[in-house]
Parts: sequence; structure tokens; C-alpha cells
Amino acid sequence: MPKPKKRGSNHQRGAGGQPRNVQPFSDEDASIETMSHCSGFSDPASFTEDGPEVDEEATQEDLEYKLKGFIDLTLDKSAKTRQAALESLKSAFSSKILYEFIMERRMTLTDSIERCIKKGKSDEQCAAAGLACLLCVQMGSGIESEEIFKTLGPVLKKIVCDGTASIQARQAELYSTMECLENIFTKAYQRDRDTNGVSSTHNTVLHVSALLAWTLLLTICPMNEVKKKIEMHLHKLPSLLSCDDLNMRIAAGETLALLFELARETDADFFYEDMDLLTEKLRALATDGNKHRAKVDKRKQRSVFRDVLRAVEERDFPTEMVKFGPERMYIDCWVKKQTYETFKEILGSGMQYHLQSNDFLRNVFELGPPVMLDAATLKTMKISRFERHLYNSAAFKARTKARSKCRDKRADVGEFF
Repeated sequence: MPKPKKRGSNHQRGAGGQPRNVQPFSDEDASIETMSHCSGFSDPASFTEDGPEVDEEATQEDLEYKLKGFIDLTLDKSAKTRQAALESLKSAFSSKILYEFIMERRMTLTDSIERCIKKGKSDEQCAAAGLACLLCVQMGSGIESEEIFKTLGPVLKKIVCDGTASIQARQAELYSTMECLENIFTKAYQRDRDTNGVSSTHNTVLHVSALLAWTLLLTICPMNEVKKKIEMHLHKLPSLLSCDDLNMRIAAGETLALLFELARETDADFFYEDMDLLTEKLRALATDGNKHRAKVDKRKQRSVFRDVLRAVEERDFPTEMVKFGPERMYIDCWVKKQTYETFKEILGSGMQYHLQSNDFLRNVFELGPPVMLDAATLKTMKISRFERHLYNSAAFKARTKARSKCRDKRADVGEFF
């Protein structure tokens, strides 16, 4: 009798040593637990009222089997295969809570990311850096994330400071120290060409990313450090409002709004001596009708700078509401907006799901523990069977996590007697 095919046979290298055909993390893989908001990863139509119930344990086993395969493929000889595996892991980590699975394999994942950053080229480095961010989001603010950062931090910092590395790779790997980031974006203060004869606009994308990352880190600094940074940069940042690049103008405007917000928190009588000149610049950008700029760019710029002007001139912020499941979160300050936008960029369409289920994100935004709704409450909410299924899946995961802690071999047996 012929031998049955092994389960992992689909990972074998093709004829002629060609790269392996990596099946990406699919819509079907993520639809079981991803919230209905994450439309890119789930299909509510597939869950009809009369449809069969899903075996969540079996589905979880299948998912973990696929993820193990992707982790193995990050060590493949083919750069194309490694990058595809990294992208698939990113899709899974952004759309699902996989704390236990990642906890058991965090060192393997960290080693794989480090190898891909060191060995890979621009696109692979970007994918690896993105996966590193998601790895820390999944692990939360504990010692495990600190260990990951201690391992990957020096590697990322080396690439950030490497002038010969590609702009794309350096842009993706900016989460390092504030001093390192300052050394990058302060070059944008110089309007002339650099010593190599290359226009500074060539690095504008990098400067924008460095400025935004620096601004995010500033929001968690002690107030004495915040004061130092405000004194150092508040008078220089307005020069970036005249930059030809729209994204740089917007980044500079939003950073200014955030700096004014922090300055007024530290000192209620904060006074900015060049206020008239600054508000004049901001008002001009908020009402810009330059015919040489695209209509879409002008609309975006006017919208952003109307809010920035209100923040600087009137100390006002247009509150936004974010919905996720039955919950609501209000973004009522520039610090919270900057933090939200950063995580949204990392998690993409999985942001709402993580806001509902990820303990780390809920702690960052002070949302409290995840809300678990019983069957009666879900029924009164008049939501679809698909959404009820998602809530039940989240509850199942919470129970599994709680039971695992009791089974943890590291737990002191004496505590139970």
C-alpha cells in the first residue's frame, strides 16, 4: 500500500531548488476570532443563522500548525520565502490574540526576526521590523517584551544610524532611543542640500517617521524630560511647516499641537513668545488654496491644520469616538490621538479586535479588563450570529488562558495545598 502523505509535505522545496510556495495567512484562518470590524480578515456572510457550530479547539490547533510552519519558513534560504512567511505571521498577529502560542516561542521568533533583519534586504527588513512591533504588542508590557527589545534594540538602532542602509528599511525600524531619532529628524531643520549634494527631500519619508516615533516616545517621558525637549524643539519645529512635502507639514503641525498640550499641562501659564507668527503660519495652511497642489492634498491639509490651529490658539481638541463591539472609546487629546494612530498603523484592520481583547492595549488606553458578555446580553443587543460567535470565541480563549496559568509548570505546587 502506498504510504499516506505527511501533513507537512506542502512545505517541501519545489523542483530545481525553487522557493517554497508559502500559503499566506488567509481570510478563513482569521475569521474565527477576528471581530466583524476587521473586514479584511473575516467574512460574516459565512456564518448563517442555521450554520453549524465551529469546533474552536480544532480550529485553534489547525491555526497553530500553520503558524509553526511560517515560523520554520523564516529560516528558509530563499529571501522571497522568508518575506512571505513574515508577512503571514504579521497578518495573524494583527488579527488574533495569540499570547500563549507566542509566549512558548518568543525566543525562536526573536531569533528569526534578528536573522531576517541582519541577513535580509530592504523589504524583508521592513517585514521583520513590523513583526517585532506586533510581537511586543502581543506580549504586553511585561519582562518578556523587555527581553525582546534588549535583543532587537541594538540591531534596529544600528540600521537606523546606518546611512548606507535603504531608506525603506531605516524608516520601518525607527523604534529606538529618542536621541537616535532626534539625530535623524533634526536634519530636516536644514533647508539646504546636504554635503553629498543630495536634496534633503530625498530623506523626507525617513525624517517624518523619525519625528512621529520621537513624538510618541515623548508622551511617556517624565515631565522634567518633556520640558527639556520642548525648550529644545518648540522654536525649531515651525520651520518644517514650510516643507514642500505634505506629510512633513502635517507631522510637524501635529507634533506642535502635542508639544503645546504637554507644555500647558506642565505649566498652566505657559507662554510662547512667537505665537502671532506661528498662528499666522497655521492659519495660512488651514485655508491654503494653492492651485499647484492636488485637491486631495489641500483638503487633507486644511482639515488637519484647522484642528492644530484650534489646539495652539484656543487650547481645544475635537473629540473623536472609536467603536469596537459594544464599547466606545473617546480620543480627547493629542497624546491619546498620537498613541492611537501609532497602534492603528501597526495593527491595521485588527485594531478594533485588539482594543476589545488585548490586555496590553486596554491598559494603554485605560479601558479596564476585556468585557465578557453572556448569552442573554448578546441576544438583547440584537447582533448577528457571527458577532455572537466572535464574543463566545473570545470568552473561550480567556478561559483557556486562565486554566493554563493553573497548569503552568513554573507555578509553585505548594500554593495549592
